[in-house]
Amino acid sequence: MTDLRIRAFDAEIMDDFDLPVSEIAPVLAGLGKVNAWFGGHKKLIKALKKFPVRSGYSVSDWGCGGGDALIAIDKWAARNKLPLKLTGLDAAPAAITFARQESAGFYNINYLLTDVIADSNINCYDIIISSLFTHHFNDEHWIQLIKNMQSSARKGIIITDLHRHWLLYYAVIAITHIFTRNKMVRNDGPLSVKRAFKKHELVTLLKNAEIDNYNLTWHWPFRWQLIIYKS
Repeated sequence: MTDLRIRAFDAEIMDDFDLPVSEIAPVLAGLGKVNAWFGGHKKLIKALKKFPVRSGYSVSDWGCGGGDALIAIDKWAARNKLPLKLTGLDAAPAAITFARQESAGFYNINYLLTDVIADSNINCYDIIISSLFTHHFNDEHWIQLIKNMQSSARKGIIITDLHRHWLLYYAVIAITHIFTRNKMVRNDGPLSVKRAFKKHELVTLLKNAEIDNYNLTWHWPFRWQLIIYKS
């Protein structure tokens, strides 16, 4: 049985920024469907409402992938006549290309090729969001990421990521082997769970990042939602 007591730090195939669009597009499209099917978008929008989000606010998705979260936010904002400025940041050129294709016609969404760890000149945004992204970083870079978010966010930060749990790990193995033959999905899906977090690890990381004004909650299916409030 795989030991899930400590985080794994093996690189995922998706971490290769030189991947072509043809390889990463089906994976990002699949992640978008998972976020929609399991209520990830709804939970994100519910969290946005709590700030609350006001007309003209800027929202930035760090590690935006295929842009599915921003598209969901834009649709919700349009239904509620709430104009927002939405910006996706990602360090993978193929992800940015795919996100722009998927967001064609969504004129409030913009995408920028940005390394959110290394870039020291990231714009400020009212709210920064991130979905299933932070597990890609080791502890040192995770702390740096949070500090960068804290510097760039005016109002707050909403992060959703995986809970490392044996039930999720073996469920992902079963699901990926039944429903897809995609090598990246079969490799990165279970590995993402191995790289994910226990609650005490997140609490320790937040302490080391000098973050104390936050709310950490668990949601089905095996997701942590971390909301950081700016003082």
